[in-house]
Amino acid sequence: MHAVFPSQAIPRIVPLILAGGSGTRLWPVSRDGMPKQFLPLVGNRSTFQQALARVSDPELFEPPIVMTHEAFRFFVREQTEQMGLKATIVLEPERRDTAPAVAAGMLIAERRDPNAVVMMVAADHVIPEQDIETFKGAVRSAREAAIEGHIVTFGIKPSEPKTNYGYIRCGEPLNEPGAFKATAFIEKPDAASAARYIGEGYLWNCGNLVFRTEVMRGELLHLAPKLLAAAEDSVTSAEDDLGFLRLGHEAFAEAPRISISYAVLERTKTAVVLEGNFRWADIGSWDSILAASARDKDGNAVSGDVALLDSRNCVVHAAGRLTALIGVKDVVVATTPDAVLVADIHHADDVRTLVNRLADAGRVEAHQHRRLYKPWGILDLLDQGERFQVRRIVLRPGAALSMQMHLHRAEHWVVVSGVARITIDGQDSVLHENQSAFIPAGTVHRLANPGRIPLEVIEVQTGSYLGEDDVTRYDTAEG
Repeated sequence: MHAVFPSQAIPRIVPLILAGGSGTRLWPVSRDGMPKQFLPLVGNRSTFQQALARVSDPELFEPPIVMTHEAFRFFVREQTEQMGLKATIVLEPERRDTAPAVAAGMLIAERRDPNAVVMMVAADHVIPEQDIETFKGAVRSAREAAIEGHIVTFGIKPSEPKTNYGYIRCGEPLNEPGAFKATAFIEKPDAASAARYIGEGYLWNCGNLVFRTEVMRGELLHLAPKLLAAAEDSVTSAEDDLGFLRLGHEAFAEAPRISISYAVLERTKTAVVLEGNFRWADIGSWDSILAASARDKDGNAVSGDVALLDSRNCVVHAAGRLTALIGVKDVVVATTPDAVLVADIHHADDVRTLVNRLADAGRVEAHQHRRLYKPWGILDLLDQGERFQVRRIVLRPGAALSMQMHLHRAEHWVVVSGVARITIDGQDSVLHENQSAFIPAGTVHRLANPGRIPLEVIEVQTGSYLGEDDVTRYDTAEG
């Protein structure tokens, strides 16, 4: 048995938020360029911000560590700042599933406090606001079990035999009320098995873990030593990058691609399940959006500009256009400026298969939105043809595009709002609303926002070749 803390030294918990996934089953709204955890799919905040809020009580939690993919770093920073919170943002050089991320995050927490208690939190889970105090009570109980040397997961009493959730079989009860030895973990069973598990008293595995760093390190050393070594090397070689902690790429790439459930939880003898009496949902597919959302009198969950007539039990997400349904039931309709999905709600899990086929066919819509989120702001493609394209550019206050030049295209900039400072072949000028500039092909130019409000510009490109590889950059700024 591991040593325990004296009662007067019970530590605050270090939240370890995993926010690096892509969420392809919620296509076309969620894509690699802007994944589900940063979108307000259930409620007014993104699920990442909801996760931040759940672990923001300073009496119970330390400031969080957020593990995310390099491409999402500015989403994490901006949404954390919007919440008025601070976090250590750790950049995973590539996706290696959850176990390497948990190992690296655990080691970072351990370097700050060798006795740290960590809670792994998924950024795409939802717990209703009215259940947060119940959730925090369960977290306190989980901390007690973790201090005693257990790795604790939360189990939720199933409401239906879902096939896209994991299940836990409870063994003998422990001293902590509602806590049991976890004797089996089953991932995503078929419908008949799921129904049987519910009858036998299994719980849903909500996937959040609470553990002491010493315990998790010991289990990784025993069960996944190569993974632990790769994580240690990646943390040792990590570098600060504009306030982000970037893990060592070469070392991190040596970690096996495996989930924390398969690497540790299903094989450890220290696993404990604590029954949570709070509502919970994993927002992984469109049917889970329906289950977690507020519904109208006909059972529909809608978001955006939607009109319904004689339609029931539908999920409708409308982005940028009116979306109307008549006389249908049990369907998903998701519209974006460049893609529309219509699916039977019972086939929601098949969206990933569709996205894979689109990717194999070379369709850019599989991964990217027409609206791109950049470190400096937003780039929105409005229209395009054989020799032109029209884009909306929004620069944050103080931001600037790189100094650059194009060989095959000219650009026209029209200021819609804000103040622009433009540089053309070394000459600076300032443009205000309704003023414009012409940038001929072959000239070195830059667009910057010197003001205190966002700068919005309409850019019209014309030329014989409009590819993004027709750019020569003269500094390291992105854009």
